[in-house]
Amino acid sequence: MIIEEKILVAYGATRHIYKKDAVIFEQGDQPRFYFELINGEVKICSLSEEGKEFIQRIFSAGRCFGEPPLFGEFGYPGSAIALNDVKVWQLPKAGFYQLINDHPKIHFEITRQIANRLHYKAMMAQEISHEAPRHRIMRLLNYLKHDIYEKTEKFNYQVELTRQQIADLTGLRVETAIRAIKKLEKEGEVRIDKRKIWV
Repeated sequence: MIIEEKILVAYGATRHIYKKDAVIFEQGDQPRFYFELINGEVKICSLSEEGKEFIQRIFSAGRCFGEPPLFGEFGYPGSAIALNDVKVWQLPKAGFYQLINDHPKIHFEITRQIANRLHYKAMMAQEISHEAPRHRIMRLLNYLKHDIYEKTEKFNYQVELTRQQIADLTGLRVETAIRAIKKLEKEGEVRIDKRKIWV
C-alpha cells in the first residue's frame, strides 16, 4: 500500500466496496477523494466521439488512482470502472491535503507514482506511433514486470491482463495482439501456460 491503513483511517478514510463494472467516478467529474485499492483491479478509460473505449491504465491492489486531478483541480480525464469486485479506501480531499502536508515522505511517494505514470504514457505514445505490435506488447509487459512489480528473473511475472486489455493498452486490435503474443511465444520472449502469459 502507498499509505498505511492506520494513517488513512486517522485522516478520515473509509472503506467502500464496488461490484464488477461499477463506476467509481466518471470522466469529467470533479475530484472529491483520494482512492487506494485494497483488492481487485480498476481501469481508467475514456470514450471517443465514436463511442470506442480507450483504456488509459489498469490499477491493481495496493495502488492509488485518480490523484492527479486532486492536485490540478481539474475534472477526471477518464472514468474509473471496477474490473472485478473491489475494495477501495476513499479519503476526502481535505483529509488528503492535510495528510500529505503532515507526511512529506508520503507526498513524495505519490509524486513518484505520478511521475512513473507520465513516463509510461510518454513511452507508450511513442510505441503506438512507430513500433510493430510485438515490440509494443513487449514494452508494455516489461514495463509492468520491471517498473511496477520490480521482478527481474525470466518468466517469473504472470501477466494478469486479458488479451483484450493488452490490445487496448497498446492501441491494437485484439486479433493483432493475439497473433503477436503467439509470435512472441515462438521467439521465446514470453511463455504461455494455461492461457496465462508469463514474462
